Amino acid sequence: ELDNTNILGAVEGKSILVTGAAGSIGSEIARQLSYYNVDKLILIDHAESPLYDIEQELIEKYKSRKTVKPICEVANVKDRYRMNVLFDTYKPQLVFHAAAYKHVPIIEKAPYEWIFVNVFGTRIVADLSMEYGVEKFVMVSTDKAVNPTNVMGASKRLAEIYVQGLSKEIANATKFITTR
Repeated sequence: ELDNTNILGAVEGKSILVTGAAGSIGSEIARQLSYYNVDKLILIDHAESPLYDIEQELIEKYKSRKTVKPICEVANVKDRYRMNVLFDTYKPQLVFHAAAYKHVPIIEKAPYEWIFVNVFGTRIVADLSMEYGVEKFVMVSTDKAVNPTNVMGASKRLAEIYVQGLSKEIANATKFITTR
C-alpha cells in the first residue's frame, strides 16, 4: 500500500523524467505517477513501439480521468548528447532511472551492450541529474546486484557503486537513491 500523502508531497507540481519508460518497471512508474498532479511527466525509451503503447495508454487515462498527459521522447541513455538536450529542454526535478538491459540469456551474448547501458547509461543520466540540479535521482536496480553471478548483476552493481559515490559528493545538491 502506497503512502499517497508522502508521495504527493514529493511529486506534486514537479517535472519528472522516467528512463526506460516503456519497460515493465518504467511503465509502471509512469502509470503510478500519472495519477499525481505533476507538472510534466517525461517518458524516455529507445524502444519506439512500446513507448508509443504506454503513451497511448496514458493519453486514454488522461482523457477519462484527468491524469497527467505524458511527454514521450525516443532516446537512448547511452547517448550523452541526446540526453543533455532532453535535460536542457525539460529541466526535470525528479529522475526515475529504470532504463537497463535485464534479460540474462539474451544479453549474455553481448556483455558490452550490458555494460554500456547499465553502467555508462546510468553514469550519463546521473551526471546530467547533478549538472542540472535535479532534486532526486532514483535508480532502479536489481537483487542480482547482490553477490553478482553474471554480467547483468555485475553491471548493475557497478552502476549502484557509481550512484552511491555521487551521493557522497559534498557540493552536490542532488539526492541519489538506489532501490532494488
